[in-house]
Amino acid sequence: MSLSIHELSPGQEIGSRTVAVTRTDLVKYAGASGDFNPIHWNEAFATGVELPGVIAHGMFTMGSAVQLVTDWAGDPAAVVDFQTRFTKPVLVTDTTGTDEPGATIEVSGLIGKLDAEANTARVDLTVVSAGQKVLMKAQAVVRLS
Repeated sequence: MSLSIHELSPGQEIGSRTVAVTRTDLVKYAGASGDFNPIHWNEAFATGVELPGVIAHGMFTMGSAVQLVTDWAGDPAAVVDFQTRFTKPVLVTDTTGTDEPGATIEVSGLIGKLDAEANTARVDLTVVSAGQKVLMKAQAVVRLS
């Protein structure tokens, strides 16, 4: 990262991104993570346990959100802490055979706090899908150069 603490200010935007999510993405994530819970790929199972449908993995959603911060920082190792609370699941509809995503995750970030002594910036993220916040208090701490 080439930004110094002196170039940043609380409230400053770091950017935004839209993450398109398909059920294929969830199956790939299941393979990578080892989390094969059928609520993440099987509609009948998900609705059978009283979910509205297939939902994205929580860690997939977190990773999609923090990617904005790692891209901004220019180095994933600069993110020294990331915390959040899950508030709503990301419902991913079946769009197999189309070019449409089954869901989108909208992520935006801004500088929440600067710590000159630790040379860090806290980035506060807003994470929304289908018009609802899916993560609350999503905050990443980034070590600055």
